[in-house]
Amino acid sequence: MKHYSIAIDGPSGAGKSTIAKLLSRRLGFIYVDTGAMYRALALFCIQKGIDASREEEVAAVLGEAVVDIRFEEGEQHVLLCGKDVTGELRKEEVGNMASVISAYPFVRSHLLQLQRFLADQNHVVMDGRDIASTVLPGADVKIFLTASPRERAKRRYKELIRRGEQPLLSRIEEDIKRRDERDMNRSFSPLVRTEDATVIDSSLMSIDEVVVAIERVFQCIK
Repeated sequence: MKHYSIAIDGPSGAGKSTIAKLLSRRLGFIYVDTGAMYRALALFCIQKGIDASREEEVAAVLGEAVVDIRFEEGEQHVLLCGKDVTGELRKEEVGNMASVISAYPFVRSHLLQLQRFLADQNHVVMDGRDIASTVLPGADVKIFLTASPRERAKRRYKELIRRGEQPLLSRIEEDIKRRDERDMNRSFSPLVRTEDATVIDSSLMSIDEVVVAIERVFQCIK
C-alpha cells in the first residue's frame, strides 16, 4: 500500500503547524510536527541547565533525552522521557532554545529516523524547516509556506496574549528575524525552498484558503 506524504517547510510563524493540522484532518492523514520534537529536546536542555551555545554540553546530554510520539484521536502528543510535555513546548524560551540546538547536525540526526519511520508507516502531513530537502526528499507534495516577518510577529503576539502573557511585538519580530537568519544560514540542513516546492505566501490569506490551496496541489498528483 502506498503511503502519501505532504511536506510543508517554511520559516517560524508562517502558520505551518496550524495549516498542517487542519490539512491532515481533512485528508485523514497523520500530522507530524517535527518542530515539536526539537522543542522537546530544547525543553530537556533547559531542564538540565544546559548552555545551548556550547555544542559539547548539548551533545553530552542528548543520549539521555528520549523523544517519542503518540497519537490520540489523530492528535500528536510528544513524550520526553516518558512524560507528555506537549503543553510545555510553545513557550518562547523553548522556541528560542530549539532554534539554536536544531542547527547541530547530531541533534537533527537524532530525530531523523523517527521522522522517516512515521512517514513509512502512515499517510502523513509533516512540517518543519528541512522536510522536503532532507527528511522526506521523495515527498509526494512539497509546500514552502511563508509570510512577512511583521505578519508572523503579529500572529505570535496574538497567540501569547491569549495565553495571558504580555509580550512586546517589536521583540517578537526581532526574534523571528534572528531565527530566520540562523535557520537559513546554518551549514547543516538549512531552511531552503526546494526547486520542486510550491510556494504559498499566507500573509494575506485566510487559514482555510491556504488549506484549500494545498489540497488542490495534492489532488493534482493523485
